[in-house]
Amino acid sequence: MNLLLQTSHSNLQAEIAVTGSKSETNRLLLLQALFPNITLANTSNSDDSEVMQKALIGNEEVVDIHHAGTAMRFLTAYFAVNEGRDVLLTGSQRMTERPIKVLVEALEQLGAKISYEKEVGYPPIRIKGQKITDSKVNIPANVSSQYISALLLVAPKLGNGIEITLVGEITSVPYIKMTLSLLNDLDIKTSFEGNVITVYPKQEVVSKVMTVESDWSSASYFFSLVALAEKATVSLTSYKESSLQGDSALVEIYKQMGVETHFEGNKMILVKQPDFKPETLNLELNNTPDIAQTIVVTCLGLGIGCHLTGLHTLKIKETDRLEALRIELTKLGAKIAVTNDSLTLEASNEINHNVKIATYNDHRMAMAFAPLALKVPIIIENAEVVSKSYPDFWNDLKSLDFDISEK
Repeated sequence: MNLLLQTSHSNLQAEIAVTGSKSETNRLLLLQALFPNITLANTSNSDDSEVMQKALIGNEEVVDIHHAGTAMRFLTAYFAVNEGRDVLLTGSQRMTERPIKVLVEALEQLGAKISYEKEVGYPPIRIKGQKITDSKVNIPANVSSQYISALLLVAPKLGNGIEITLVGEITSVPYIKMTLSLLNDLDIKTSFEGNVITVYPKQEVVSKVMTVESDWSSASYFFSLVALAEKATVSLTSYKESSLQGDSALVEIYKQMGVETHFEGNKMILVKQPDFKPETLNLELNNTPDIAQTIVVTCLGLGIGCHLTGLHTLKIKETDRLEALRIELTKLGAKIAVTNDSLTLEASNEINHNVKIATYNDHRMAMAFAPLALKVPIIIENAEVVSKSYPDFWNDLKSLDFDISEK
């Protein structure tokens, strides 16, 4: 499904309820599988979370998680410590190209039994669940934080918990802290001192309702829309000013692009500042790489340049996001350069009209480019890909008076 997006309205007014955080939901689904007396509320309705839940409650020998990278990492750890379970964990073609070796080797240090069905270091993998009593493991610190979170989430059920030594410079710290905070909410004892993370064993937890905060990555597209509009007041629910999610850095980042944010109860209200003159952005996004696509597209729409660094993990996401951005932004007339971990966009006031944006099976490519329709008509190819994290996105965009039609 290809969608043509355009709008004649540059005054945005809306109240939108955004689905629960995919990051929090997938962590809590795994914890609920370990501690079934936990009840979850406001969970994500994303494809990724549905795939995760189906895998956790099912009993199939072959578990196919499709494009769900988080599920691949978390389920690798979960099945490895699920004594007596024998599973073949696989996914889409792109998933078989995304590395899993760092996590497999870490689990093997603890005594897990995992083998590769095809290419070493990549899915599909055969997992034979074991009772794990070893507790000490070393893992590179500059890898995806999901590897580290996967280990932390299963740690309470290990005989002796876990002590992880992170080797090198730590990336995506907010996501590690999110995982630890969710464990703490269940009265599971943890510590994070220097480069050592410890989670202590706990076989049972008290029954509790865990409410998932709405997804900040999904909110990023509305920050972009407000920044690109002439006038805008957009209210989003349900959000917390003191959020666990790393992408809550959006508040400070988009203040530099003319968006003021304030909170009323569980509402986050975004307001476009009149006569704001943004300047070239220089941002280090080591802790928040998932919002890089949104930010660079906003900068293009505002006619400003940006230099974004700390983007090395984008090479192994749903697609090589840096290369995808280079190709698609160039189609729009942008001058852009990328390296293995950075992106530089030159300031420009011209954007090509009616450009077809390829999405590369990547939900964030589709949603990040959509706000440009405030400036020029734009066509999003394979627009259904948004269901991976935000199935209601196109309907929510229509509530802002966007004209959306199949092309």
